[in-house]
Amino acid sequence: MPRSEAIRKIVAAQPNDTFARYGLAMALRGEGDLDGARAEFAELERRAPDYVPQYLMHVQLLAQMERRDEARAVGERGMAAARRKGDGHAADEIEQALARLAGED
Repeated sequence: MPRSEAIRKIVAAQPNDTFARYGLAMALRGEGDLDGARAEFAELERRAPDYVPQYLMHVQLLAQMERRDEARAVGERGMAAARRKGDGHAADEIEQALARLAGED
């Protein structure tokens, strides 16, 4: 059974478990299901917009998918969330990812 299926069962039982939903998004990405991972990151952001760890991975995924405009928008929201939480390190990491993205344009 793929790792994502085991995590999907946890998410089904506990849909607001941010760590499980993040794990599902990462597992799907690792399995090559980029659209599925994107959908899970979007749902995670909808349910838990202050869960800062999701944003950098979501930006990187969208960049990988060549969805640069979406990546920028997610990154901006992520930097705002990180600043609200007082997480300057995460804000800096997201800002660096956006700078790399801008360099690819």
